[in-house]
Amino acid sequence: MGQKINPLGFRLGTTQSHHSIWFAQPKKYSEGLEEDKKIRDCIKNYVQKNIRISSGMEGIARIEIQKRIDLIQIIIYMGFPKLLIEDKSRRVDELRMNVQKELNCVNRKLNIAITRISNPYGHPNILAEFLAGQLKNRVSFRKAMKKAIELTEEANTKGIQIQIAGRIDGKEIARVEWIREGRVPLQTIEAKIDYCSYTVRTIYGVLGIKIWIFVDEE
Repeated sequence: MGQKINPLGFRLGTTQSHHSIWFAQPKKYSEGLEEDKKIRDCIKNYVQKNIRISSGMEGIARIEIQKRIDLIQIIIYMGFPKLLIEDKSRRVDELRMNVQKELNCVNRKLNIAITRISNPYGHPNILAEFLAGQLKNRVSFRKAMKKAIELTEEANTKGIQIQIAGRIDGKEIARVEWIREGRVPLQTIEAKIDYCSYTVRTIYGVLGIKIWIFVDEE
């Protein structure tokens, strides 16, 4: 079971919580879900165009959305505070205006907060962005995965598993390569495991990256 289901959904209510917190009538649920997707896409597109750092990483670990009748609260967890040091208030206001324009929300107030996270390479989304940048620059996938593991070990994690699938290194036949370091107990519900799947477009084609990080056990 632990290998056939999303590790985050598998642990909801135990070690994981929802990234979107709101309630809606069944007929309006799809509208709320589509609204969440627009918010996340708008934020990621803004970061990519305006404050992406030199290594090609966005530095976004996760985006949490809380909704009320008259308020939308968005919390962006980022690993690299330098992204928003310059003109922070102006960038946040500009981002808020972009999201409001995308949602066309008139009767609801929109708040955006940015929170810095410690040990950014202990989060799979940021680590996947690092791997994607290395693969785009034609770095050997083995070298890139070993470097990613070294960065994760510095973040004091207990285990990591990385899987890359596709035309790795430009080979004609697609294959799957993976590496694991430490413990990654996928079948233990009490184990706090962070997971992400990431798509990277290279000159050889599309590669898929999956990362499991074992943080702690309750």
